[in-house]
Amino acid sequence: MASSQTLTRYVARRILLLLVALVAVSLVIFLAIRVLPGDVAVVMAGTDASPAQVSALRAQLGLDEPLWRQYVAWIGGVLQGDFGTALVSGQSVAAIVADRASITFPLILAGLMIALALGVPLGCAAAVTTRKRARGIYQAVSIVGGAVPALWAGLLLIMLFGRGTGLVGVFPTQGFPQNGWHSFGAAMLSLVLPAVTVGIVVGASMMRYTRSSLIEVASSDVIAMAMACGMTRTSAMIRVGLRLALPQLVSVIGLTFAEMITGVMVIENLFALPGIGTGLVTDIGNRDLVAVQSELLMLAALFLLIGIVVDVLHKVLDPRLGEDHD
Repeated sequence: MASSQTLTRYVARRILLLLVALVAVSLVIFLAIRVLPGDVAVVMAGTDASPAQVSALRAQLGLDEPLWRQYVAWIGGVLQGDFGTALVSGQSVAAIVADRASITFPLILAGLMIALALGVPLGCAAAVTTRKRARGIYQAVSIVGGAVPALWAGLLLIMLFGRGTGLVGVFPTQGFPQNGWHSFGAAMLSLVLPAVTVGIVVGASMMRYTRSSLIEVASSDVIAMAMACGMTRTSAMIRVGLRLALPQLVSVIGLTFAEMITGVMVIENLFALPGIGTGLVTDIGNRDLVAVQSELLMLAALFLLIGIVVDVLHKVLDPRLGEDHD
């Protein structure tokens, strides 16, 4: 276990790097959004608007200001906790993202739980088995599960279990309740098929990571010592090997969670869920600069924060990580 002082210095350095990275990312996002073709003033004014009306709307929205002033105004608001107001809808960007996150993050967490419930036990079984046929079956399951596109997996589940379209017809396949989580039962049912779709695809990756991590520690002296103390090979691999592989698995889970934030975009569109991914695509299509740049900045900050949390957990779990590895 790393000392408290060492861990504090480690976290402080990571936070400093986070702040520097956020400044750089904010500049990249701001400039990249301005490169996109199209004009939000034209979208808002409509196709029948005259050039004078479009110019007046641009001035009203502050889009005719120099880029550096627009950037300073945006970042100044962000530092005060104001992520701006969406140009098209007129709503607070923070409120919009909060509403969308209330759908996306439960979907991600449910999908990740399913993936862990499938991937870790199957990965352990694949690592400890000594039968050639069983190894072949586990390998085939991991390859097929990882090769199936999420879109295909979702469509297959809709055909099997979708209400009104599937053979069993139990779960809804489109949309989210208008009352949101106030209609808790309906909200949970609407996330079942999307979460299972995510869980199957991600679970195949978890299975491969778990298997490779356990095989990596299988030949270590610790496993041999555990077996010398009376444990069977399977017991030593599960009770000791899995603990040794835990830091690596924590890193994989953290990175997978970060990837799933944008990775569920296809699933949200397939099941018509108004989550972060679907909303971001809509805002880009509407050329809503304020909404898009603030949403991307919040996502970037979340990715970087998850990276810090994973690094800290890795350092806490693995005492072999010293100052030279920072």
